Amino acid sequence: MAETDEALAALARELGGALRKAGVKVATAESCTGGWLAKSITDVAGSSAWFGWGVVSYSNAAKASLLGVPETLLAAHGAVSEPVVKAMAEAARRSGGADLGVGISGIAGPDGATPGKPVGTVWVAWASGDGTRAEHRLFAGDRDAVRRQSVALALCGLLAELDRRPA
Repeated sequence: MAETDEALAALARELGGALRKAGVKVATAESCTGGWLAKSITDVAGSSAWFGWGVVSYSNAAKASLLGVPETLLAAHGAVSEPVVKAMAEAARRSGGADLGVGISGIAGPDGATPGKPVGTVWVAWASGDGTRAEHRLFAGDRDAVRRQSVALALCGLLAELDRRPA
């Protein structure tokens, strides 16, 4: 996983080239990363060709009002869950008019842990026309490390989604 700013930047440049080549657009819906994924993507020159918009939906109220994540889903599963990040990714894709949507929610710490969801718990989802998939990780490290690893996972997942697309 990318553990430095330089490694994240290299991953974002790789993704940008792949998105440009494929003619694919992406949109993001972030919580624990606070816009870091969108920043990484838009740090690449020319990113307006493949990035439409990103939403930081840090609170449950923002997830519900900005992305349309059902409050019943948030109440039943919590913000850091597979159903919620899938809904976030799907909303990003749909609302952003994008080919791919990404949703990220997690507990970066040092506070926020709950029973069964320790600090470092992160869910990331990728939505495409072929469906939505999600991954759960338990990242080690401080707040910055958890967030950095989450962004790297999201970027790597976007590259994997492009690899799945027919040529």
